[in-house]
Amino acid sequence: MTGLFEPIAPQAPLAERLRPKALQEVVGQSHLLGEGKPLRLAFTSGKLPSMILWGPPGVGKTTLARLIANTADAEFIPLSAVLAGIKDIREAVDRAEHTLQQSGRRTILFVDEVHRFNKGQQDAFLPFVESGLITFIGATTENPSFEVNSALLSRAQVFVLNALSEDELKQLLDRAQQEMAPEISLAPEVVEQVLGYADGDARRLLNFAEGLFNAAIAAGIGAIDEAFLQSTMASKLRRFDKGGEAFYDQISALHKSVRGSNPDAALYWFLRMIDGGADPLYLGRRIVRMAVEDIGIADPRAQTMALEACQIYERLGSPEGELALSNAVIYLAVAAKSNAAYMAYNQAKAFVASDKSRPVPLHLRNAPTKLMKALDYGKEYRYAHNEPGAYAAGENYFPDDLAPMSFYVPTSRGLEGKISEKMAHLRELDEQARAKGRKK
Repeated sequence: MTGLFEPIAPQAPLAERLRPKALQEVVGQSHLLGEGKPLRLAFTSGKLPSMILWGPPGVGKTTLARLIANTADAEFIPLSAVLAGIKDIREAVDRAEHTLQQSGRRTILFVDEVHRFNKGQQDAFLPFVESGLITFIGATTENPSFEVNSALLSRAQVFVLNALSEDELKQLLDRAQQEMAPEISLAPEVVEQVLGYADGDARRLLNFAEGLFNAAIAAGIGAIDEAFLQSTMASKLRRFDKGGEAFYDQISALHKSVRGSNPDAALYWFLRMIDGGADPLYLGRRIVRMAVEDIGIADPRAQTMALEACQIYERLGSPEGELALSNAVIYLAVAAKSNAAYMAYNQAKAFVASDKSRPVPLHLRNAPTKLMKALDYGKEYRYAHNEPGAYAAGENYFPDDLAPMSFYVPTSRGLEGKISEKMAHLRELDEQARAKGRKK
């Protein structure tokens, strides 16, 4: 008989209860775990290399590391790079040495969020990986090419894990339902929204499902419809990673949709990010950048509209200000495109950075004093407004020892089409003026 005051063991979260205990229970990652695939071969051969598991949250990185350790009959030491330091690494190495001496068993050292370790902390693993004392498994949501130092990366194989598909998530949702509430049914539209919320993340799916089924059990209902879902779980339906690689992937998709003149796709990605909780003013700054880089002088109104959209958002806030930002996104997408000014800036900047310091020609120098005039500052300068068409044909504005250069090459699109025509006319006038000079 259980004593009145004996402690009751807490029940593990659903995600932990459903964590696969064997390889065949793993849902997803068939490109790595299917017959003849790399991780499956590593499992079956027992020859486990050090590795980096790279993929979005909730796709099974920790689960796979644990299964690898169980299959290899190895000691499993988990560390979190968020909490651990050099001291924890040393303790893990000491434990690995003790295990090897006492039982001859190898140690798998699993470091979650390895990208959070600095270079010195990552370097601390190297001698023990090289000696074979530990098999290193790092898990990261960030691109290891940028976040894991090259020395450690060269000693580990990188396996890319994918977000779970809707069919794979549905398998997990069915398991969750059988585990928690097999008697409760889910309406099709509820299943669709839950899978959409999970967004490929198994842990997010299971945590949400646990809350949803607990709410249904507490309410004593036998069927979960959309109204119940919205009334009980609507506040949790936001689904965005504001700091991970998915954030920058979506920004990239938005920018490329605008550059590609597809207003519908641009609006989709913009609202995906807004729906997920992205900072609208951050998006506003990126929209201004798109106007500067990809539209430029082909339609100068784009920059003005992008800046005004940011100001409107600052004045009105959400949701009205988001409409102004969406208007800017649509306008930028349909505007004439040119990166000619952006390319000209980069080329001129690179040239100036690599070139020597050249003096300003005398005729372009200002001459506010008698001495400067006596030194010929400003002599023979041609005031453009006094010339035909307000253009001093044949005049040179570059340093005397530098041949005229062409950085800005306007396109034929939008306003730049007119600019291109004007510049061609001016170059013709220059050539005529120089020809006259040569004849003299």
